[in-house]
Amino acid sequence: MSDALPSSQHLERTQLPTGALLVRLPERLTVREAVPFREAFESLLRDDPATVILDCAGLTLIDSSGIGALVGALKAGRHTGIPLEAWSVGGQVRLALELAGLERILPIEPRTEALPARSDQRPTARPPLTHPSVRCRPKRLLDVVGALVGLAITAVLFLPIVLAIRLDSPGPILFGQVRCGWMGRRFRLWKFRSMVSNAEALRASVPNQASGAIFKNDADPRITRVGRLLRRTSLDELPQFWNVLVGDMSLIGTRPPTPDEVERYAIPSWQRFDVRPGMSGEWQVSGRSSIRDFEDVIALDLRYQERWSFLYDLKLILRTLRVIFSRESGAA
Repeated sequence: MSDALPSSQHLERTQLPTGALLVRLPERLTVREAVPFREAFESLLRDDPATVILDCAGLTLIDSSGIGALVGALKAGRHTGIPLEAWSVGGQVRLALELAGLERILPIEPRTEALPARSDQRPTARPPLTHPSVRCRPKRLLDVVGALVGLAITAVLFLPIVLAIRLDSPGPILFGQVRCGWMGRRFRLWKFRSMVSNAEALRASVPNQASGAIFKNDADPRITRVGRLLRRTSLDELPQFWNVLVGDMSLIGTRPPTPDEVERYAIPSWQRFDVRPGMSGEWQVSGRSSIRDFEDVIALDLRYQERWSFLYDLKLILRTLRVIFSRESGAA
């Protein structure tokens, strides 16, 4: 199949007798192909088909940007009232869809026998699905060892932190928030609670000092007195060592966004999901408290992916410790 970018002319489609529109996905759906695919797909919806069938028979590689393109296609279909389903989903592509949770909202049908024959289809070697950091065993070993050490420290400090939180304000000790991780998969990130228990309900009343898809306010009135101390010392993040141990996060990675942030992503921003999110990373050691622009966050995440090596992770761990002990950290 040609490497040309998909467009309304290059995106193959077939009108079926049932009124459904069968759209053949390209061989690759990565950041290079995702944006033009999204644009071409939206133009196809103007014909108002009864259903759109995504033929994945030729699709051999999809990354987080491709997942973002499919999410955008689902949103466009939902907006126009046109249902989508996927056919002939290969093993590696299915894995990516399952990691992102798309198989729950994008019906996958195995009816390959119903598809027209593909004269250009041929077996191909499937390239790696993810960033090298996700497949690095020494990095995962470091995560497990670091998480166990961190949880041991958490156990020692747990009782005094619990008492301080309990005496300062009513509510739960731990705060769990849904974040998006590798390939956009959702998980619950844990912290010691540093805000009032109804903080989410009060969010609309707090001015946002950041731009784009992130929320930040240096004088956030929802933060409790103990919470400010926990955030200043990064002690509120100790429960995240559990997220690292179970594989939701890494010690070092990209900043884990909330689903609300992801809703506002352009497709190129989905590249940050090619790696696991981290307890720390470029944004932490670059002065996260002073970062106000969402594009700066994306740039730091992409810089981490480009520079990544196991030794670079070790360097960022040392820099993180320096930031914590110099009290330059701030809430993410």
